[in-house]
Amino acid sequence: MDSYACEPLVVVTHWVHPEVIEALERFCKCAAPTERDVLPRAEVRTRLGGAAGVVVCMADHVDEEFLDAGPGLRIVSATLKGYDNIDVDACTRRGIWVTILPDHLTAPAAELTMALILGLLRRVGEGDGHVRGGRYAGWRPRLYGATLQDSTVGVIGMGKVGRALAARLKGFGTRILYSDTAPLPPGTESDLGARRVELAELLAASDIVVPLVPLTPSTRGLLDAAALARMPAGAYLVNVGRGSVVDELAVARALDSGRLAGYAADVFAMEDWALPDRPREIPRALLDHPRTLFTPHLGTAVDGVRRKMSLAAVRQVREALAGRRPEYAINEVQA
Repeated sequence: MDSYACEPLVVVTHWVHPEVIEALERFCKCAAPTERDVLPRAEVRTRLGGAAGVVVCMADHVDEEFLDAGPGLRIVSATLKGYDNIDVDACTRRGIWVTILPDHLTAPAAELTMALILGLLRRVGEGDGHVRGGRYAGWRPRLYGATLQDSTVGVIGMGKVGRALAARLKGFGTRILYSDTAPLPPGTESDLGARRVELAELLAASDIVVPLVPLTPSTRGLLDAAALARMPAGAYLVNVGRGSVVDELAVARALDSGRLAGYAADVFAMEDWALPDRPREIPRALLDHPRTLFTPHLGTAVDGVRRKMSLAAVRQVREALAGRRPEYAINEVQA
């Protein structure tokens, strides 16, 4: 165990498992919520006053104002893979490590994507509502959907989650197209049964499109009205990456016109905290549309996975406070 002349304070902005608190308390004082919630930003800023480290989540926006509240911070440890909600440059200028979790989210995110694809194609949400609404009186020739077999799935961004999704899709007899800035190794393409094409071709040829790209200035609104118009009439769109990669209002219009047969999402533009002009709510036109299927950012909402993620984030904090470079650091500062 590392020893400190005075135990540092580490703030955790969101509920974590008791084992995670125990791991933190072996080397620091810990301030964390006891309810399954995220601390309000104002309360986080108050607690940061004497903190040496902070463990953040998707609901936090680490900007200059956030960092001003923690002048003694030495690390921002994120229980995330994507970090568009963290101003990494501002942290670096202040000598604060930023760490992420590059490998813990892959399988759960790919599994949820499969669940949304299948649920959307087979109209599971509508069927569930039909039964619960007391309208079901036995089989009727209604709620016909689509199947994955013999369909073409276009994956935009073939990173770790994209490859994990492709591996799972292969067993369903799908054709897989992908668009990325760099090709996969030939052996990997062959193993996955995937073929690289330009984005325009992917949109035109895919029955189901799944964007899996980080949110950057170049990917914001990537799937806008013009992109949706390139897709075949009756295609499906599934978003588990970042809400603002799609134009949600354009999606609603495409659903109304029949251009899209369905839209599923685990993420929404109103969650993209770093964008000052982000919408503050999910468009009602999407929420009210029957051919949609939504989950509340459940990509990594697997009990065992979240425990492992939080413990990995704690290890990053421990390394930084001991004067070492954390394993998953994405910036360089003076240790």
